[in-house]
Parts: sequence; C-alpha cells; structure tokens
Amino acid sequence: MGSGQVTDWQGKHVTVAGLGVSGVPAAKALHGLGAKVTVVNDGDDARAREQAAELEALGVTVRLGDGDTLPDGTELIVTAPGWKPDKPLFAAADAAGVPVWGDVELAWRLRKPGAADWLAVTGTNGKTTTVQMLASILEAAGLRTAAVGNIGVSLLDAVLGDEEYDVLAVELSSYQLHWAPSLRAHSAAVLNLAPDHLDWHGSMEAYAKDKGRIYEGNRVACVYNVADKATEDLVREADVEEGCRAVGFTLGTPGPSQLGVVEGLLVDRAFVENRQKNAQELAEVADVKPAAPHNIANALAAAALARAYGVPAGAVREGLRNFTPDAHRIAHVADVDGVAYVDDSKATNTHAAQASLAAYDSVVWIAGGLAKGATFDELVAEAAKRLRGAVLIGRDRALIREALARHAPEVPVVDLGRTDTGAMLQAVQEARRLARPGDTVLLAPACASMDMFANYNKRGDAFAQAVRELGA
Repeated sequence: MGSGQVTDWQGKHVTVAGLGVSGVPAAKALHGLGAKVTVVNDGDDARAREQAAELEALGVTVRLGDGDTLPDGTELIVTAPGWKPDKPLFAAADAAGVPVWGDVELAWRLRKPGAADWLAVTGTNGKTTTVQMLASILEAAGLRTAAVGNIGVSLLDAVLGDEEYDVLAVELSSYQLHWAPSLRAHSAAVLNLAPDHLDWHGSMEAYAKDKGRIYEGNRVACVYNVADKATEDLVREADVEEGCRAVGFTLGTPGPSQLGVVEGLLVDRAFVENRQKNAQELAEVADVKPAAPHNIANALAAAALARAYGVPAGAVREGLRNFTPDAHRIAHVADVDGVAYVDDSKATNTHAAQASLAAYDSVVWIAGGLAKGATFDELVAEAAKRLRGAVLIGRDRALIREALARHAPEVPVVDLGRTDTGAMLQAVQEARRLARPGDTVLLAPACASMDMFANYNKRGDAFAQAVRELGA
C-alpha cells in the first residue's frame, strides 16, 4: 500500500475509525479509490446517523455504537486522531497484524508524484497562529500555499483536490503525529512543550515522543525554541536527513543558526552568508499583531520555516504585516472606565494562560472550566505578582482557587458557582468591581470550555457580549 496508486486500493478492506471531521473525508477518499470501506463509530447520535446516511448512500458500510470490534477481513485501519491508543479496536488490530494510520498518514501516502512540500508545526500552544503566519509569509513570496491539517482544512482535501500547491503550511497535533509514522516534512518546528492531553498519551514522555516525530526525516531545518530545552532535546533525538540543521528561535539576541530579536527588530542569523558575523533584518516587532511575547515567538518560528524554504526577507515582513489573528486570541474587546478587557478564550490550558498573563502588568483574571488533568500551582506562582484579583468559573475552578490560596493568598478571589448563561455576565461585573484604571481584565481560562459552553469561541463571545453590556 506504499505509493497510494489506485491499483493498490482496489478491493482493499479498510476500516475507518470514527466519523467526524477526519473520518468522513477519509471514508469518501478511500471509497473513491476503490477500497471496500467500513466505518465504525462509538456514538449513535443524530449527527452520527446523518453522517452515516450520507456515506451509506455512496456504498460505504457504517457501524454505529460499536467502535471496539475489528470488522472481519480488515487489512488497514485509518483512525480519527482523537481515538486513544489503548482502545480495544487497536489491541485487536495489533494482535491481527493490521496497521493503523491516522488521517495525516493517509494524506501523506496519497500525495501525487511531485506534490507540494510540507512545512510542519506542532507544540502545546501557538500552532494555529504560527501556521497561519507561515501561510501568509509564503503567499507574500508568491508561492501557492494553504494552511491545512489540524486547522480546519482537511489535509486529504489538499492532497487529493484539483488545486496545485508549491508548499503546504501544516498544523499537526500530538494525536495526529502519533498515527503518522512515515511522515517526512521538508522542515518542521516544535514551538513549546507543556503538559497537555496526558489523559490521552498516558505520560509526559509519551506526549513529548509523539511531538518529536515531526522532526523525523526532515531535510532542511528542525526549528526549536531556545527557551524550551525539551524542544531542543527532541531535535537531538530525531533521525534526520544528512545536512539538516537545528535552527533555534529566541526572544533574546540570536546566536549563529538562530532567529531572534535585536533592538525591536526580528533578525535571522541562520539563513545568511557567514552567520558567525552577519544578521539579516526580517521585520519589526511592531509588524507582529498582537506584539505579545509569545506571539513574537510564533512569528520567529514561522519566519524560520519560511526562510528554510528559501523565502526572501521582504516576504517575511509583508506576510507578518498582512496577517490578522483569529478571534479569541488575546483579542482586545473594549476599554471601559480606563480598564482594558481582553478575550483569550483560546487559552484552554495552563501553558497558554501563562503566556497570556505574562503580556500584562496588572490583571484581573477570569479563569476556570474543565482542567483535563492539569495542575495550576506553577501557573499561579508565576503570575501571582501580576494579579489584582481573580474571578473563577466552571467545574474545576476549585483547583485554581486552591492554587491561589497557596501561592497568592493576598489576591482577592470571587468564586462563582453558577453555570447558567448569565454566569459570564456576572463574572465580568465582578471583575469590573476588582479592577482599577490601567488594569486589564483578562479571560484566559487555562481550561477547556465544554462544561459551560459549546466551545472556546462561544465562551469568548459570551465574554465580549458581557463587556459590551458594561460599556452600554
């Protein structure tokens, strides 16, 4: 099944594990290539039945409500990235000698001859922003590109569609990398590593190992974060092609083979002649929106990958200037009575919240939700000196409250037990009461949103709406 030509797939029995955003395109693609496709899915709700009906109309077999049993005759499993490695289905596959691929692996194997290179990005936080910045820079250089992967545009659609690309900016989650053993990127970056999804991976070591797979077989550059030694360790452990280089990015002055910041400028000392002595100006810090420290780091990582691909310095500047960040990522909502209100609902884990809090000097912090197994001591200890007050919402708020009691006992805390639709309005009103002119009221929950909201977007929208009601 190596090359992915149609002859390989004719009559092959392939089981697709999971419907959803990756399963449905995978099932359609494989069916279109002549495979005999069976989809298995744990859930049997209205959405699943709707997707099943669509696939069954094409001639795909769908089995709802049983994702654990291996269908007879299965020769390959293609799994949705979120399915845990300890599922009984995979144990059965292992026992039967059946390989398991993710949707990314499938896309990689189905590329056409002479297909676009992949510039790949992973990390606990900042992936989406970095990939979008990278795509903006590549576009500014006149290249045909798209931001794809864990970002909304299916990789399968990108490799099988009629559109021809020169290079793809690919966001990859740790889940996707776990199931993509033969992926070999042109160049790749690990932005940072912090405990996340440990319930899925089982340990920090397993999580880091899956992230590190992104460097395997890189041809030109393995981009790492100088401030995060774990990312550099992953480069050291990777088996790369001869001549591939380790390239660091730093918010400080860069050494040779690094990109960094000098007197308000983003500079490159990696992809220049005589990097011992020379540096190339790429852009100004002011070209990065917003110019918060962690976002400048994202811009440097994107620039490093673009430069590895041969993009000129001018395109880096133009691409960063053209880029507009997504909603709910340190988005300034309004100023009310001299207090800034900032929506960073996308900060769904402690590492993201830490970066967000570090961007402001005096903060009333709105936090809480689903902790996903996280602990908050390090985050609170780091942020304590910046906190004017804290307003806690959501199911696991007690974990944050206890960390505040341990590490910031003098910070006033409002603990909101309610989870109805009015909870966010009350949280914003309480935050206003605690704030002083010059402060920032920051929604950086450090938790997932699904206990109270459909997703982090809805949570951010509720915050923005509440702020608008204050202003009115």
